[in-house]
Amino acid sequence: MSEKNKKHIKKTDNTFDKRKKAPANKTSGSYNKTNRPKPSLSRAPVKGKHENKPENKRESKQEGIRLNKYIANGGICSRREADTFIATGVVSINGKVVTELGIRVLPGDEVRFNGERIKPEKKVYILLNKPKDYVTTLDDPEGRRTVIDLIKGACDQRVYPVGRLDRNTTGLLLLTNDGELTKKLTHPSHNKKKIYHVEIDKPISPEQLEMIKDGIELEDGLITADAVSYVNNIPTEIGIELHSGRNRIVRRIMEHFELNVRRLDRVYFAGLTKLNLPRGKWRFLTEKEIISLKTGMYE
Repeated sequence: MSEKNKKHIKKTDNTFDKRKKAPANKTSGSYNKTNRPKPSLSRAPVKGKHENKPENKRESKQEGIRLNKYIANGGICSRREADTFIATGVVSINGKVVTELGIRVLPGDEVRFNGERIKPEKKVYILLNKPKDYVTTLDDPEGRRTVIDLIKGACDQRVYPVGRLDRNTTGLLLLTNDGELTKKLTHPSHNKKKIYHVEIDKPISPEQLEMIKDGIELEDGLITADAVSYVNNIPTEIGIELHSGRNRIVRRIMEHFELNVRRLDRVYFAGLTKLNLPRGKWRFLTEKEIISLKTGMYE
């Protein structure tokens, strides 16, 4: 592992950094998702310029933004749910009810959902240093604590975890309402860089570290690490750098060698680090960090 990457893994306490973070400012939102109506079975008629006109600019792939995406960006529902609402006639553009899928919203259009104007939701990006015993979900049917509990009051928008960390895995977790960025960071074809600090129950040999670098065969295929090394020359602690987003990948690598993970901490994710972010705390991303994530400049 390079000296540049080793600096992300420091042998201190569970927070890895006791410096205080800067206070975060609360942001504001618009439409309240919980107030949206249930889809009805009746369909409203299509009127005006949206009716059966394939030549309309609203159906051109070169103009505007798809209506379902515009609704989702307003924080009302997902794109799939938006298609259902559109079909049931609760969406209008410039006063005309629209029930066709694929219609596009043009600059200056007024879009209303159940009579209320939709305003594009402000994008929010929150970086959390997740502690143990929190599940990475919005709601847990078993009543366990969730990562959303840790950011209550951070913003009015409904944000979602980008990927997931196991309940007992700690470290960096990004939460956002930016669906496009979430797809970019989580889709298998992108494979963003992650670095983990792993503590195991028994020493791992240098030969086994080399095997991890060269690649080992798991039940779902070959996996290789970009880099792996001891932390502070301790044979029961390693730092491992991966681009894979496969489920429980670090734990499964250790299980391959009959080693049990005692502690697993993600210290680096897609250019983001835990600097000045104690365990259980969160902060908003800076404008520079947001641009870096969207452009991939950190790679």
